[in-house]
Amino acid sequence: MSDVSRRLALSLLGVGAVGALGASWPRMSGADIPGRGSDSLSVAILGNAQDAESRVNLVKAFSAANPDITVRIQAIQGADWGDFFAKILTMVAAGTSPDVVLVATEGAQLFAERLAEPLDMYVQRDQQEIQNYFDDVHPSLIEAFMYQGSLFQLPMDFNSANMYMNTGAFEKAGLTLPGAHWTHDDFYNSLTAMKRTGGKQFVPYYWTNRLFGGVVPWLYANDTSFLKETRSTGGSWFWDRFYPNEATRSMRSGGYQWLEPNAEDPRVAESFEFLRTLVAEGLGTSPAQGGGNELVAQFASGLIGTTPAGGYWVEGLQEAGMAEDAFDVQFFPKWRTQRHQFGAAGYAIMKTSTRKDEAWEWIKFCATKEAMELAMPLPTTTPARRSMVNEALYTGKGPARWKVFYDTLDQFPTSGPIPAPPQQAAVESALIKNVLGAVTGSAANIQPAMSTLQRDLELAMRRN
Repeated sequence: MSDVSRRLALSLLGVGAVGALGASWPRMSGADIPGRGSDSLSVAILGNAQDAESRVNLVKAFSAANPDITVRIQAIQGADWGDFFAKILTMVAAGTSPDVVLVATEGAQLFAERLAEPLDMYVQRDQQEIQNYFDDVHPSLIEAFMYQGSLFQLPMDFNSANMYMNTGAFEKAGLTLPGAHWTHDDFYNSLTAMKRTGGKQFVPYYWTNRLFGGVVPWLYANDTSFLKETRSTGGSWFWDRFYPNEATRSMRSGGYQWLEPNAEDPRVAESFEFLRTLVAEGLGTSPAQGGGNELVAQFASGLIGTTPAGGYWVEGLQEAGMAEDAFDVQFFPKWRTQRHQFGAAGYAIMKTSTRKDEAWEWIKFCATKEAMELAMPLPTTTPARRSMVNEALYTGKGPARWKVFYDTLDQFPTSGPIPAPPQQAAVESALIKNVLGAVTGSAANIQPAMSTLQRDLELAMRRN
């Protein structure tokens, strides 16, 4: 495990961060965390002390319901999920592993394959207590956390790549906000109109170079991906028992699989060419690398016309001073399909935990509506429970079409998770490395870039 941890840390943090890796060892190993070694259930989350503090009421409610279980929240800082996962691996190698870890889609299969305990036995044993949760959660979110026929996490929240729109920019260009089934051609025409009226600093379309909200939503809409997507067998034990009357029952599986590169699919090149055209014509930015948090202020200031993001943006825009009617959202534009990309997060029980039963009680409690309302009082994400995505959550903050967030799953049930195999860190690095060259040069660069991406992905997929 120490070798795995070291290699993953290097791949995620970059060679230049090796010095910082050593400097931050106490935080990564958990050695500086108060209460280390105490008789409590440790729950690791990505964040800082304020993020841990925000869960105080959740912990109090859990303790009231489970007075014999003491919970300690470990907030572990990281630049992103990949950074966080590398630190968890280092803690495991150091023998200071938490009992429970909040894991996003990006790391779900990494944890399922190496680190996490299946929840199969627990959900079957406690079906009567937890069925209410499944009745309120879309099966697409559940399937995203199944791996080789077993369930490893219960999604707490999710975000789809929807399209945020600056209403003022649309009005200035003489445009009405698009309908639900607008196309990628409609999108292109809207950008062209906004460019004519937006001014020098205005950007019609801003996008980032990463798995979420980068090139992948366009690949999904074009009925393809940079990895070949298949489904594993198994899972009937779960679907037959917990979703027997679900309309999409026949399409559910034992979990997603991404086993081979698919970068040389002509539709992948076609999707890259569409983005290259946007960049070349000044309709879209050259993609920025990172999470795009700096976009909130720019979007709120009216400098950006459209950008892909999920429900997590609503609270940020409101805090940046953007009026609820100054922006809106819509489904991602249709191409060959209108399939969407989403990412989710949920708690995983670590195999190394000696408190697995207590860990399950934490997960089971956190899946209740009471707990999820305590954990997500503001629109900083999209709750996994359908009943919580309601008008009360968005009143006074917007957007008018807040129903889009959950309707993405209900209206487009083939929507799927971010392509994230166990080698996700290396796979994402290969993608990010090749996107910029493909979309910032001439059209002649697309095919060579796709060949290079295919080669890099083949190497990434071979990694253990």
